[in-house]
Amino acid sequence: MNQLSPAEVFSIFHEITKVPRPSKHEEQIRAWLVHFAESHNIEYRTDAIGNVVLSVPATAGYESHEGVILQAHIDMVCEKNSDVEHDFMTEGISTYVDGDYVKARGTTLGGDDGIGMAMALAALTSKDLPHPALEALFTVDEETGLTGAFNLGEGMLRGRRLINLDSEDDGQIFIGCAGGIDTLAKLYYTPDLNFEDGLFAAHIKVSGLQGGHSGDDINKGRANANKLLVRFLFKISKQTELRISHIGGGNLRNAIAREAEALILVPTEYKEQLRVELNHYLAEIEKEYGDVERDMRIELESAPLPSTLLPKLTSERLLLALYACPHGVYAMSKDMPGLVETSTNLASVKMRSDDRGEYIEINTSQRSSVESQKHNLKNMVECALRLSGAEVTHGDGYPGWQPNVNSPLLDIAHRAYVELTGSEPEVKAIHAGLECGLFLEKYPYLDMVSIGPQMMGVHSPSEQLSISSTQKTWEWLKRIISSL
Repeated sequence: MNQLSPAEVFSIFHEITKVPRPSKHEEQIRAWLVHFAESHNIEYRTDAIGNVVLSVPATAGYESHEGVILQAHIDMVCEKNSDVEHDFMTEGISTYVDGDYVKARGTTLGGDDGIGMAMALAALTSKDLPHPALEALFTVDEETGLTGAFNLGEGMLRGRRLINLDSEDDGQIFIGCAGGIDTLAKLYYTPDLNFEDGLFAAHIKVSGLQGGHSGDDINKGRANANKLLVRFLFKISKQTELRISHIGGGNLRNAIAREAEALILVPTEYKEQLRVELNHYLAEIEKEYGDVERDMRIELESAPLPSTLLPKLTSERLLLALYACPHGVYAMSKDMPGLVETSTNLASVKMRSDDRGEYIEINTSQRSSVESQKHNLKNMVECALRLSGAEVTHGDGYPGWQPNVNSPLLDIAHRAYVELTGSEPEVKAIHAGLECGLFLEKYPYLDMVSIGPQMMGVHSPSEQLSISSTQKTWEWLKRIISSL
């Protein structure tokens, strides 16, 4: 990456990829930021939650101009393929260049939002960029709870204009985003240690799906591994006795599940029919998703008999609830054609234990640009999961960002893009969550836009960052700043 252009951006991004920075464990990248500030004689300040602001004064001739804030988050989604050994807590990301793209080897790249960090830092240290007073706000834990934005310290920001660098679509200016809320279900059970003879054990695994961002990619027709697995298990349960020993799938609440698996038991005499039913099911699924999920696999292997099972009633209720639990787009926007208004993601199913005993944990996330619909869908998910007897709780949620089509900063960003490229940028709202709505709660006077280079496959190991788009976005950002 050190040989890529713009060198001032990619050299910093390369350093960022070396630093572990999982959500809620940003200590190392925060220390790196402080060292960066000190080594470049840049003023910095931090708050109690761990956010960092770096600031530099205006260049000559821009002293009387209103300052601007560049903003990015410092954590990254940590996803990897199941056959990859990687410790995100201690290891950096192994990157490589493939044509026009920077990619990672079997893990997420962290371009979301490492490239935003790199652009902000490159702007602060640029020797030939005229600018008003610049601040770079780096927030913690954006990916798993917007914790940094929720708890942004008083007086951290001085500017009145903010450019969020956390978008992933080339040539687009975002001026609004959806709000969201997470739902967590816990289904406690007592493992069944005694079960009948004459059962055959099989391991079923769904893999090879694209996954992706549960906001940006929810409308792209991609399959959810949890839903595919449960659909097949429910189909089998209608034909024969089905016992479940283990079930799990997905990892993060803001990523579409790419893999899921289960260890099941069926009567031995159903063994051959199980394979037949899987082949029929595969044919169905390939017709539905074949054009989108070209690498999809559903594999069946015999397995040793386990020592414990879920109770029969727990298994039945779990399958009913997971099958009934909605996933995907619920409504499209009536105001902005093509924009997803409301959606939900059946993110993960995990078997866990605590001091109360064994339980199955189900995570979902709901998004909507309409506050009432966000809560309507949250309640719908709760009802479905309570069918299993699970205890259901909801997170605090976060607000959306209401678009301001009369934004002066939008006009400047729009004009700068036209001057740079000779074409019109798209002005849009995004279904994914951005921190801008939370910034407005503490600094209601902020004028904001969000831009960024083209990235694909974010929140999955197929994440890739376009080099040419990064070059264009960097020139665009510089033109915006120097035009302020």
